[in-house]
Amino acid sequence: MSVIVGLDIGTTKIACFVGTKNEHGKIEILSMGKSDSLGVARGMVQNIEKTVQSIKLAIQEAQERVEGDLIIRSVNVGIAGQHIHSLQHRGIYTRTNIETEISQKDIDALIDDMYRLAMQPGEEIIHVLPQEYIVDNNQTTKDPIGMMGVRLEANFHIITGHVAAAMNINKCVQRAGLEVKETILEPLASAEAVLSEEEKEAGIVLVDIGGGTTDVAIFHEGIIRHTAVIPFGGNVITDDIKEGCTIMKPQAEKLKMKFGSALASESQDNEIVCIPGLKGRNPKEISVRNLASIIQARMEEIIEHVYYEIRNSGYEKKLIGGIVVTGGGAQLKHVTQLFEYITGMDTRIGYPTEHLGSSNSIENLTSPMYSTGIGLVLKGFETLEKSNMQKAETSKPAEKTKVKGHSQDKKGSFFDSIIERGKIFFSEED
Repeated sequence: MSVIVGLDIGTTKIACFVGTKNEHGKIEILSMGKSDSLGVARGMVQNIEKTVQSIKLAIQEAQERVEGDLIIRSVNVGIAGQHIHSLQHRGIYTRTNIETEISQKDIDALIDDMYRLAMQPGEEIIHVLPQEYIVDNNQTTKDPIGMMGVRLEANFHIITGHVAAAMNINKCVQRAGLEVKETILEPLASAEAVLSEEEKEAGIVLVDIGGGTTDVAIFHEGIIRHTAVIPFGGNVITDDIKEGCTIMKPQAEKLKMKFGSALASESQDNEIVCIPGLKGRNPKEISVRNLASIIQARMEEIIEHVYYEIRNSGYEKKLIGGIVVTGGGAQLKHVTQLFEYITGMDTRIGYPTEHLGSSNSIENLTSPMYSTGIGLVLKGFETLEKSNMQKAETSKPAEKTKVKGHSQDKKGSFFDSIIERGKIFFSEED
């Protein structure tokens, strides 16, 4: 039985998910653990020791709930934050042997070239995602294998990130006694958990509202077309409530979760919440409508940023599926109505149930706040299946296969080099 562990290192929580696949190809979550995230701000590690302690607590809870003798040793980790950027680029590869058909080898050579693009100092390429292929300037296709042609081109969506940010994540995981198996961009993991293939084909926007950032991923014709990270999330809303109502931050968070609404017009004028005062002081009365007004103002700003990214992508009129909102921020009441009002696009909440089996018994597992963690498990199984297919392909004669990108895990890629670099550096330091 294959087991994959996903570790979501977020701004507000660190969550660990242990999953396997059942006979129907659905994911069964065997165990889960979570802890408060004390050393992460806006998706980036700010305090190594506090982050390590939070990781250890989440892993310990997940380990205690695992049945049998399974020990958590390696994890798939998500990466996000303001340092993530994306760009579109066209690559060209001229084939030397024009007598033969285009093969997977040609595809790999073209993708390898993209990893050699010059980046800004301190940045490296995380993912190279092929979109359309063009053969001899006139044939656009998603699958050029088997075609005849000399000039092979492709449009790529390239995602970059800071080396230091990934090294800090890697260091925290290692110090917690674990090994990083794979590092995955969080919006891609969330999309895997909450979107169907049909939605990706029709055209859809994934909006993952986390504690520190809001991640946007746009899909069309089954391909990711645009990604963006907005530096606002649920924590900014909590800070606004804290300032606007002059209360403590823990009280502001509880108010937001229990009584918060993204639409002030849906709240009653006469509804009042009483907050205990500090020692020796009177309780504070807060209007639920005023609370909703504070939340709505910040949510409108976040949605305006999301809508700007949708328009900027050039796919605004092609997104039949509308918007899917997930992450902890999706739990706010009336958030879908506010999205629809501002963008004019159909909106639904994304629950990570798309690929989950029915026998999962863990409490609140289907909450939108767990989309990234469950998505990391799903992406881990996707990588495992690709690896198994490669082994099977090497043991039998070559045949045409559908192109989905590079035929193997990119050697010498962003995270491989970071992990190797980190091992040397941290071993010397310790």
